Amino acid sequence: MSTVVVATSAADAEAVEAVKNHHAQLAGALAVQVEALVEAAVLGDLPGAGAASDTLVRWCDAELIPHALAEEQAMYPQAHEDLRARLLVDAMLAEHHDLVALVEAIRQATGPVRAAANAQALRSLFESHLVKENEQILPLLAASGDVSLAVILEGMHELLGAGDNSESAEAGVGAASEGGCGGECGCGHRDDGETAGVLPELDARAVPHAIRHATIFGALDSVGAGGGMVLVAPHDPLPLLAQLEQRSPGLFTVDYLERGPESWRVRFIRA
Repeated sequence: MSTVVVATSAADAEAVEAVKNHHAQLAGALAVQVEALVEAAVLGDLPGAGAASDTLVRWCDAELIPHALAEEQAMYPQAHEDLRARLLVDAMLAEHHDLVALVEAIRQATGPVRAAANAQALRSLFESHLVKENEQILPLLAASGDVSLAVILEGMHELLGAGDNSESAEAGVGAASEGGCGGECGCGHRDDGETAGVLPELDARAVPHAIRHATIFGALDSVGAGGGMVLVAPHDPLPLLAQLEQRSPGLFTVDYLERGPESWRVRFIRA
């Protein structure tokens, strides 16, 4: 269920949607990387799990943690001024510390099972954290006549650096598969064509429609060269595929693994 946000200006309304879409992209990227690590751990693939763990940690260092710190500096102080949100903001700051601790636990994990368990905890905490931001913090800031969410968002852009997201995602995830994909590598791609069983899956059926495409694009953006993922969709994702081709022409090869009637499973392999 999506929350209707009443903003005091058109610029603030656009800022709300921009923040929600960015949250969805982060959640999608995190989801597909956690699934890759969990799948490797389940299969007992130690090299694959190690590579997936390293990739996840690099992505968190480059994307998730800087995003959290930017919110602490640009968004949270304004929300903390409102007495109704003060305790919530304090709790969310504590969650940021927990997110950082979980990333460090993945980094220091002594085996794939522990790394996967901490990764699942990271994903669950981050997703619940985003719900509170989307449904409580953003509406409060957007409805306030004392602050401009558009100005806050611009401040976050300055803290994060313009254009850094795509570059850091490319560097963080692509580095896991440097040297090519001979045989099987940490990105989950096999040169023998048997990719379907080892690729991470993103089940989009539970993702709210308003942020579904942003979530999927976030996941696809995190896929390194030669890697891939399987999308589970509630309908034939033809509009998504057209949007993807317009957004990134020829970057992915796409084939259907299942065509309804209840779900569509589509495999994406990055060139």
